[in-house]
Amino acid sequence: MSTILIRGAKVLGGEAQDVLIDGETIAEVGTGLSAEGVDTVIEAAGQVLLPGLVDLHTHLREPGREDSETVLTGTRAAASGGYTAVFAMANTFPVADTAGVVEQVWRLGKESGYCDVQPIGAVTVGLEGKQLAELGAMHESAAQVKVFSDDGKCVDDAVIMRRALEYVKAFGGVVAQHAQEPRLTEGAQMNEGIVSAELGLGGWPAVAEESIIARDVLLAEHVGSRVHICHLSTAGSVEIVRWAKSRGIDVTAEVTPHHLLLTDEMVRTYDPVYKVNPPLRTERDVLALREALADGTIDIVATDHAPHPHEDKDCEWAAAAMGMVGLETALSVVQRTMVETGLLDWAGVADRMSAAPARIGRLEGHGRPVSAGEPANLTLVDTSYRGVVDPAHFASRSRNTPYEGRELPGRVTHTFLRGRATVVDGKLA
Repeated sequence: MSTILIRGAKVLGGEAQDVLIDGETIAEVGTGLSAEGVDTVIEAAGQVLLPGLVDLHTHLREPGREDSETVLTGTRAAASGGYTAVFAMANTFPVADTAGVVEQVWRLGKESGYCDVQPIGAVTVGLEGKQLAELGAMHESAAQVKVFSDDGKCVDDAVIMRRALEYVKAFGGVVAQHAQEPRLTEGAQMNEGIVSAELGLGGWPAVAEESIIARDVLLAEHVGSRVHICHLSTAGSVEIVRWAKSRGIDVTAEVTPHHLLLTDEMVRTYDPVYKVNPPLRTERDVLALREALADGTIDIVATDHAPHPHEDKDCEWAAAAMGMVGLETALSVVQRTMVETGLLDWAGVADRMSAAPARIGRLEGHGRPVSAGEPANLTLVDTSYRGVVDPAHFASRSRNTPYEGRELPGRVTHTFLRGRATVVDGKLA
């Protein structure tokens, strides 16, 4: 293993320091560290050094939809975006509802080598919401699954949800809920409001999300278990989570980058790149989400990276698939919406995009401080960079980004996974 000296980086946005990596570990952090005998020196003056990012909500599509993404291409995209670990959602084909499938995804992640892949197990068999999946077997497998979700579908049966919360409590697991009351969203195409009325598109009411969150935080309190809310998107959802936390309920929540920046006004273009689940909401919701992420009501940023092949998006709005890619632009969007607005500093970004998601997912070795003796999972960011998003340069197999042609700040120059560079000078190693 080699030695690497990162010289003059602003650790978590603070004072400039040198960081010496020896093998898989951070050996020393300080000023004026000697480069004698060091294999590689990286001059990082002015750049920000963060712990490697962790995404609690990624769709890698493999097995079954390798036309959209594979574990290899998805982890290459993750490394390009500064991530050293991702949690892979269970809505694959076949569904990741058995020990065999989650172990397959886990092993594919090991083989890729670009970032760690922690599979998420399905809550119910086939995501059908009728029978609990093999939660215990998935936890005891080589993948050691601790997060369970039917994401893409809501666990809408209260009895099934209660049983899942009771089951995972035994081993400290967490149920990550896709909060969408199905009867309230039948035929829905976008956020229910003024824009949907003017466009004549089926409305997706905020209460469809909020009613499930309210039910599930009460169930979590009753059972004494952990619940995590996926892609929270409305101001009302923020208030419910804030109330639940004030009662001591063990609830955590995530927000996506696109819900921090984009609004339902984008749907006026009828461009299916803006079609997503949950839908883009109003400016009022966006501002409430930013404030909630800043004050800790929302715990983390998660990408909900949802790749789709060209033909699934290049069609009429009603027929288009829902979802956006996000791994390679997430940090830039957070810099734009949270750092440059003064709502978060870089230490706060490190918490929301690294430490907190690793803590929620019980992922060891990630989200650790940038200090001596810690694993060398690191991300170096040129925060002064400004560039126009060009999906032709993405590492992801899919190109369905809502940011094409938009200028965003910041660029990941280096990513290190246990001391090994996966990105060097902005390019995959």
